[in-house]
Amino acid sequence: MMLTPQLLLQAYSVGIFPMSEHRDDPEIFWVDPKRRGILPLDGFRISRSLAKRIRNGGFTITVNRDFSRVVEGCADRPDTWINSEIFARYLDLHHMGHAHSLEVWHQGQLAGGVYGVSLGGAFFGESMFSRQRDASKVALAYLIDRLRQAGFVLCDTQFITDHLASLGAIEISRSAYQRRLQQAKELKADFTVPEIPQPHLLLQRMTQTS
Repeated sequence: MMLTPQLLLQAYSVGIFPMSEHRDDPEIFWVDPKRRGILPLDGFRISRSLAKRIRNGGFTITVNRDFSRVVEGCADRPDTWINSEIFARYLDLHHMGHAHSLEVWHQGQLAGGVYGVSLGGAFFGESMFSRQRDASKVALAYLIDRLRQAGFVLCDTQFITDHLASLGAIEISRSAYQRRLQQAKELKADFTVPEIPQPHLLLQRMTQTS
């Protein structure tokens, strides 16, 4: 079966997502985990050290400025599930307005970022990367704030890792995830609308609701 942008969106709408064994494997398989990782939008944890990095790290945040380089950064590791076809289809979704990136820059260099797919009020976080300490955590903090401001109600992380758990991610059952997904995809949210907040405003908002 040919992987198309429409097939990808249909897959996300029913709770499954594609992966490959490695970057050079042309085969794609579909994943529907029994236990699903999500990042509750009101439960993101900002430690004192992360708050200090956000305030004083000298980062610049952009949205959708360099989607392809963010995906490349996520795939630039020894083991990656992003093969050339998956990469191409996410670029298609980006051009269609259904895939987005958030970039973290430091001194003009891309230090980290995160990208994912949006459908209604659901955001499916695909991958993130960091080339500088805490850059991926900074990206997630700005991502969660953006999702809240834009009207999203679900942030899917697919799986849960120790890194994500330290930031507030939790694991729920497949049935619980399906209920949240069905509610979220009926809503309207626009990833591109919110302004990028200054660090002090981001921390103020996150502190008030976490």
